[in-house]
Amino acid sequence: MNIFDFTQNISGVYLVFLNVVTPVFVLVVIGYFIGPRLQVDARSLSRTAYFVFIPAFVFNIISEAQVKAELAFQMLGFIFSAQIAVAVLGFLVGKALRQSKEITAAFVLIATFGNVGNFGLPLIEFRLGEVARTPATVYFLAILFISFVICVGVASWARSGGMTAVFSVFKTPALLALIPALTFNLSGIEVPIFLSRLSGLLGQAMIPVMLVTLGVQMGEIANIKINFNVVAASAVRLIGGPALAVMLVPLFGLEGLERSTGILQAAMPAAVLASIIAMEYKLIPEFVTTTVLFSTLLSILTLTIILTLI
Repeated sequence: MNIFDFTQNISGVYLVFLNVVTPVFVLVVIGYFIGPRLQVDARSLSRTAYFVFIPAFVFNIISEAQVKAELAFQMLGFIFSAQIAVAVLGFLVGKALRQSKEITAAFVLIATFGNVGNFGLPLIEFRLGEVARTPATVYFLAILFISFVICVGVASWARSGGMTAVFSVFKTPALLALIPALTFNLSGIEVPIFLSRLSGLLGQAMIPVMLVTLGVQMGEIANIKINFNVVAASAVRLIGGPALAVMLVPLFGLEGLERSTGILQAAMPAAVLASIIAMEYKLIPEFVTTTVLFSTLLSILTLTIILTLI
């Protein structure tokens, strides 16, 4: 590689960092600083996004999406396989490090539940354009579903709890919004203009609200202690996730946008929802929450590299 090529590569990385990664992280930083100063309630913001903005976004995208059934099944098969693979990797790393049952389960939570909503959707759209919105949303919904099932299941296993909570995933507002969205999509009935515009307006609020909320939530994290387990769990999520996705994607014959968006969604840092599950099941929440924060900060580097390569 000559100096000219090297300079071009560095320039490409810088432009991706500036134009793709920076806008997302700036909104998170804004949330981090305004949270305590304006006494913003993260729970109220997150619940509004969870029950209103996300379902509206899902309905707006899926009701008008044009994805062939065969391609959709390929995408679902790929992302389900990638999620199961990274969950198994998290479990094996925990066992290899001779960690307790609880920490091993926490490794699985962190490895499985990527931040495919707050980070995945805006980063993919900034990098690949609006045309990537549909495949990114399909992956978002699929990952949300399988992550809830795996994470609640492993948390129940670690705490010897019941498995009934696993089925609560079917009550997730984003997944419930699929029912009317698919009804319109598959029937060929055009969505009424007022409903399309309403869901569109609400959906547009989803990404900025979720990013600011993430920053507010980060500002509420206390007792941050970085140790080897935090680094190891973050590595499984940020390196293991995309590496497994790259290895698995050829098996499902995916190319173009569907390939790129799938790999990028697998590369996202751990989601705050992993912390919420850990708190709900009293599964070392301090460790999980610290890892969510650490992996989010470290992803500034890893996502910049992966976004450049993609």
